[in-house]
Amino acid sequence: MSVNVNRSVSDQFYRYKMPRLIAKVEGKGNGIKTVIVNMVDVAKALNRPPTYPTKFFGCELGAQTQFDSKNDRYIVNGSHEANKLQDMLDGFIRKFVLCTECDNPETDLNVNPKKQTIGTSCKACGNRGMLDTRHKLCTFILKNPPESNDSGSASAKKEKEKKNRKKDKENGSGSGEAGNHDNIDAPQAVDGDDDDEDWAEETTEEAQRRRMEEISDHAKNLTLSEDLEKPLEERVNLFYSYVKQKKESGTIDGADKDILAEAERLDVKAMGPLILSELLFNDNIRDQIKKYKRHFLRFCHSNKKAQKYLLGGFECVVKLHKVQLLPRVAVILKDLYDADLLEEEVIFAWAEKVSKKYVSKELAKEIHAKAAPFVKWLKEAEEESEGSEEEEDEDYENVEVVYSPSANKLKVETVKPDAPEKEEDDIDIDAI
Repeated sequence: MSVNVNRSVSDQFYRYKMPRLIAKVEGKGNGIKTVIVNMVDVAKALNRPPTYPTKFFGCELGAQTQFDSKNDRYIVNGSHEANKLQDMLDGFIRKFVLCTECDNPETDLNVNPKKQTIGTSCKACGNRGMLDTRHKLCTFILKNPPESNDSGSASAKKEKEKKNRKKDKENGSGSGEAGNHDNIDAPQAVDGDDDDEDWAEETTEEAQRRRMEEISDHAKNLTLSEDLEKPLEERVNLFYSYVKQKKESGTIDGADKDILAEAERLDVKAMGPLILSELLFNDNIRDQIKKYKRHFLRFCHSNKKAQKYLLGGFECVVKLHKVQLLPRVAVILKDLYDADLLEEEVIFAWAEKVSKKYVSKELAKEIHAKAAPFVKWLKEAEEESEGSEEEEDEDYENVEVVYSPSANKLKVETVKPDAPEKEEDDIDIDAI
């Protein structure tokens, strides 16, 4: 997953991207160390050697660093989280990558070891400046300057020329054909008819709308995965804003599937009923339970954790409308139970312990006291149902299925249990 090089820019279409740092902790005890798995890719996106940001981490953390360029292993001693290193990387980018004039990361470092100076030149705006060499990393940069771009490009050109010569020899082409190499390749590179067809764009409103939809879908995919890495509190706030927007736009009645999908995307499904209770319930809660039953069922069905959050949300609603709802707590709980939003087991567990997680302990005690008649009724109803099931089992034991050859259907008869036979008196053999 990629992030903006300058993370202070929140534009989704910001073209300067880099991979998010991946850190892996290895070893134990004094030998514990953090390997930055994708440091080469990150450094390539910043146009800096991978040793620079790794050494920067070491300077900031006061830890030793190790470089293994052959195996692409860049190590910082100690155990460090990826998010912490990502934040530190922002500091490196601000000091050693971004242009001071235009804030673009298209800068090159110009190191002069003799004068002990490090200059920067921006390809985007042409600005030239000097770095403050008081940072410890500057000493490392002066001793290990980046490779010259000019020399690098020259050597790259030479390598390309050598490869082309080898190819020409393998294909059996002489020096004369090699001299006409550009002329041979030119028709493939320039084909006027094909270029006109490839680069032409539809300018109709339908085509423009379709292109904008493709761009927006792509932008959504970029942000979806980023949301999951946010802390739980931020994800809950995102879900709250989403549901609130649906409510304010008047589309919430038929948005139960979309709301569930958003909660699953943000990994806050269990907490969904708590948010929905706050936004959808007020003093008219009994009617609203019927209206939004489908919304809550998508979260609470066979999900005891979500049902516990629903009870927490119910307590919060009672707190906001105490005068109207506190006397009707038992009736409201029965409505939630009848709507299959709460199971007996969850209600009994909630009734056993008074919690001050959502409301004050005093109010929680009042709510539990008002709910006591309903909880008692629920327990008695459960005991009665268990008793009736036992009686039914006993009745079934005395039922027998009889088959008659003359009948077309099976016949069910109730058979009375045989009376126990009386034991005969013991007979005295001698008396016979």
